[in-house]
Amino acid sequence: MNDLKTANQTSKQYLWWEQGVIYQIYPRSFQDTDNDGVGDLKGIIERLDYLQWLGIDCLWLSPIFSSPMADFGYDISDYRGIHPLFGTMQDFDQLLAEVHGRGMKLILDLVPNHTSDQHPWFLESKSSRDNPKRDWYIWQDAKENNDLPNNWLSVFGGHAWEWDENTKQYYYHAFLKEQPDLNWRNPEVQDAMMDVMRFWLDKGIDGFRVDVMWHMIKDSQLRNNPVAHDSVYNANDLIYNHYNPVYSTDQPEVHDIVRMMRAVTDEYKERVLIGEIYLPIHKLVTYYGHDNKGAHLPFNFQLLTLPWNSSQISGAIDEYEGALPSEGWPNWVLGNHDQPRISSRVGRSQARVAAMLLLTLRGTPTIYYGDEIGMRDVPIPMDEVIDPQGLNMPELNVSRDPSRTPMQWTDEIFAGFSNHKPWLRLPDNFRRHNVESQKDNPYTMLSFYHRLLQIRKQEPALQVGDYNPVYSDNQIIAYTRKKDDSTFLILLNFSHRPCYFKPKQTVYKGEVIISTETERQGNHVEGIITLSGDEGILIKLE
Repeated sequence: MNDLKTANQTSKQYLWWEQGVIYQIYPRSFQDTDNDGVGDLKGIIERLDYLQWLGIDCLWLSPIFSSPMADFGYDISDYRGIHPLFGTMQDFDQLLAEVHGRGMKLILDLVPNHTSDQHPWFLESKSSRDNPKRDWYIWQDAKENNDLPNNWLSVFGGHAWEWDENTKQYYYHAFLKEQPDLNWRNPEVQDAMMDVMRFWLDKGIDGFRVDVMWHMIKDSQLRNNPVAHDSVYNANDLIYNHYNPVYSTDQPEVHDIVRMMRAVTDEYKERVLIGEIYLPIHKLVTYYGHDNKGAHLPFNFQLLTLPWNSSQISGAIDEYEGALPSEGWPNWVLGNHDQPRISSRVGRSQARVAAMLLLTLRGTPTIYYGDEIGMRDVPIPMDEVIDPQGLNMPELNVSRDPSRTPMQWTDEIFAGFSNHKPWLRLPDNFRRHNVESQKDNPYTMLSFYHRLLQIRKQEPALQVGDYNPVYSDNQIIAYTRKKDDSTFLILLNFSHRPCYFKPKQTVYKGEVIISTETERQGNHVEGIITLSGDEGILIKLE
């Protein structure tokens, strides 16, 4: 199988999203230009030169559409409108033109699983039981004794069924009650959402990241979910993880919907379809679809969800590589707006090792804004928490606010993000940790990311070359990337202690092109190679 993959890779023509690097922007937190404390589209335009300098190929924007903001834009009331907080459609058109003018790409978040409860579709649907759009959402009668239709829970805590007193039925919401789930078994819903996709693709965007793709179809019988075998929660706590969502997510029919979305994407030249999917590898890879006509990139979150342990991560890399369809292109993600930042999960020293892993593995990497300067989760006082997940389950400390704080640009007031108090607070140390203070210092995280990205751009072996595992133990992961006559050896120490790379058969020798320890760059290594604690090195082999 690996030989077949290698042969196919050698002969294929690579697309921009296979060679490039994606950068996620959370628009509320990137750059504010109208001084309301919330980032906007003009702010992103203002920072495009920085992103181009950094070496980014594609921007992915979290939702910018019309919304009551119950879930900060993931509750959409108009799929074709821009929220005034972010600007106007004219601002968006300018952003798209400026991005393309710099040779970069732009993809948008598509949220097809649910709408806002203020969307005209839902307002019609809830108006009466015989409204033509009633079946656009998932409505159910109460059971005997007014019991809920089933035991499904909301990801944000509590029951996933909300009673509508007017029509005397429940509607289903996988997230907030303000986010009713669409009924994707209805062909009219399918057609309406395909039209939304075409609206933005006609404008010239380069693709979509599809929110909660694996949620889109539910069990037609609405069967109860079983208790999760490892659940530590009491059913009375109504915590989502108490049940295994085998009937409320990842249904076989979802692949027909994904294939439909891919067909629309393929009506346009070189557009990409990315799916948000939190599933084990063997289920994740099914979203590439039959004959690879599903998602181009089902997001691979292994580096987000696994313990930071060399043995487990090495095993996951190899399992993923082995499970990929022959034409399936891999991808890797270190951070996003729903998870703690990498520097908070593994520490700043290991965050450099993580960056080298992300940018040297085979496949498309996605960087979360601010990770390139080592931004950490910011402690948000309890009375300032605004994330609904955190507000609904305060005892679990699961607010996503800490990883969504404003980008730290300078040491000026409010970190150069705004001249007004930001929507979320900044860390106390932003004057030391910001783009301006790091950009011209060769020893900083930003300089490390910048150099890694430049090397990756210059070396086809690191963009699209073959991946081969070399060695791993409880401290180190070693692998090579090879294309044509160019081969790189990557050594990553996942521990804080020194370790040794001692190959038993092959003698590796070459030049250290980049190291997490800047002083080591340019050194020649051969034979047994020592690594400091928290060190990663990229070696160009002779």
